[in-house]
Amino acid sequence: MKLIIQIPCHNEAQTLPQTLQALPRQIQGVDEIEYLAIDDGSSDDTPQVAAQSGAHHVIRLVSHQGLAAAFVAGLEASLARGADIIVNTDADNQYCADDIELLIAPILAGRADLVVGDRGVATVSTFSPTKRLLQRFGSWVIGLASGARVPDATSGFRAMTRDAALRTLVLSNYSYTLETLIQAGTRRMAIEFVPVRTNPPLRPSRLMRGMSDYLTNSTADILRAYTMYRPLRVFSIVGLLFTLVGLALSARYLYFAFIGQGSGHVQSVILAAVLMIVGFQILLIGLLADLIGFNRKILEEVLYRLRKMELSEKDAPSKESDNR
Repeated sequence: MKLIIQIPCHNEAQTLPQTLQALPRQIQGVDEIEYLAIDDGSSDDTPQVAAQSGAHHVIRLVSHQGLAAAFVAGLEASLARGADIIVNTDADNQYCADDIELLIAPILAGRADLVVGDRGVATVSTFSPTKRLLQRFGSWVIGLASGARVPDATSGFRAMTRDAALRTLVLSNYSYTLETLIQAGTRRMAIEFVPVRTNPPLRPSRLMRGMSDYLTNSTADILRAYTMYRPLRVFSIVGLLFTLVGLALSARYLYFAFIGQGSGHVQSVILAAVLMIVGFQILLIGLLADLIGFNRKILEEVLYRLRKMELSEKDAPSKESDNR
């Protein structure tokens, strides 16, 4: 059983040594532990510091592409290096490394495909009251979208099986946390949340440049992911709203027509007809989007099998050489 702990990094030369030093050297049930640093186009000495501080592997992105791209690059590199379990943690030592053992326990027990560290966002002392409220509300929304209980949606401290990593697709340019939870929930993966501890912050968050920036990007990610994986539900709700408003206006006109005042409310009939036509068209778009969604699922399954075959072929020569 091989565990790779991946760490996306961008200009983390100051914090990375402390983060790597805290990582576990051995865990019961795991035969091999390796550390992988993903340098996201840093302008400082992050790659050199990572190698000097104990990272077994250092991969570099040519330019700064963002957290989501670095996370995906880490997954691909971890899979190529034979990881059975992949743990993602932050380079700023936000999460207590001793809790990695707790994080992977549900996977080792065969209960979970994806495990997320729950920081207890309602009680984190370093969060402002506004941020705590938004974190709780955002987690509730992601829970509705994914169909799973989600106490901490934005936690980047998570572990996943090799199979779950092969099925993970990240399309967002902002972050991977929200989209991957919705994706895992809609695919009915076994998801668990375990309480984890956090360390005092070493620096301000770089992902969250401001409350408005965070809300804009997070809302866009949630809407995009939810619409992609549950299109019929989204378009049905919108279409039914238009249709119900149109029916209400129709009922209003019929009422006035019944009491002999219908001639003064012809505009209600026109607006009602327009709204019901639009609502019906949105429902048709939802059906079309749902059919496209089935094709997407087929393509994702094909991609999953191709990636699995490709990695199996890469592993085969090394196994043959080991047997000689």
